Amino acid sequence: MAYSFKSVTIRTDNSESGMAKINELWADIMTGKIPFDFIANGEPVKGLSPISSYSDYDSDENGKYNLSIMTVTADFFAKMESLIGQGRYIKIDENGESITECANKAWSKVWQLSASGELKRAFTIDYESTVPAEYTKDGKAHCYLYIAVK
Repeated sequence: MAYSFKSVTIRTDNSESGMAKINELWADIMTGKIPFDFIANGEPVKGLSPISSYSDYDSDENGKYNLSIMTVTADFFAKMESLIGQGRYIKIDENGESITECANKAWSKVWQLSASGELKRAFTIDYESTVPAEYTKDGKAHCYLYIAVK
């Protein structure tokens, strides 16, 4: 029977073992071990994008949370821009040579802004969209974080 997923969720945290679980999940998706609808025959499907959502936080970035990998269409990003305009989310945009580098830069910025008091996170549901360098106009990987604010 052929099937593909629209989303998958794990419970994890930001510990070293938690990060290993996240990396393993992404590797299973990208290699096709867990078939996802945004990839067909090893290629991205036009109009579909994978994103991560972070929800059901035990407390803050130091506790456990649910990480869901899911498929969205372009209207998701338009809705997020609307929520930013309403002051419910902020957008953090970082780039780098790899997805890992830009994601690390983006999350470090969130934690730095939170620690300084400049960012009051709601810890409801946050989103992350990463784009590999081969799919961008500037040849750099990009990470877009949508962080829920109070």
